Amino acid sequence: MKPYVGHIEKETLDNANFRKVVFTGKYAQLVVMCIQPGDEIGNEMHKTVDQFFRIEKGEAKFVFENGKEDSVVKDGDAVIVPAGTWHNVINNSKKDVLKVYTIYSPPNHPADRVQKTKAEADAAEHAEEAEKAKAAKPAKPAPKKAKK
Repeated sequence: MKPYVGHIEKETLDNANFRKVVFTGKYAQLVVMCIQPGDEIGNEMHKTVDQFFRIEKGEAKFVFENGKEDSVVKDGDAVIVPAGTWHNVINNSKKDVLKVYTIYSPPNHPADRVQKTKAEADAAEHAEEAEKAKAAKPAKPAPKKAKK
């Protein structure tokens, strides 16, 4: 595995995808995001993943624990969300995109994943959840043969 070396501010500002995985290591993952005006990542919680956010452009409202706490952050600010914390990131602007990069520890997405839109990301997450549920469901036992 090669190290990541790059100009993360430029990479974040140049990114037009909702989510783009830039680097995936054994214990951390770097992702750049572009959140459309008025849009959000959606309320989520990672049981075993800490998440660091850095705002490169725009203003965001971070909502924690289903609305019990929130913080407004802007260019240059950082937020760390500990594992097990419900959180949402909302683009406060009605006209400008929000550009952030985030570091998951450990990784949270497949390496090299690129999702152009939030709808594409949501569809992939629903498919992954359905696949996990299907895999977790015990197989039905074979019907017993009738005795003669």
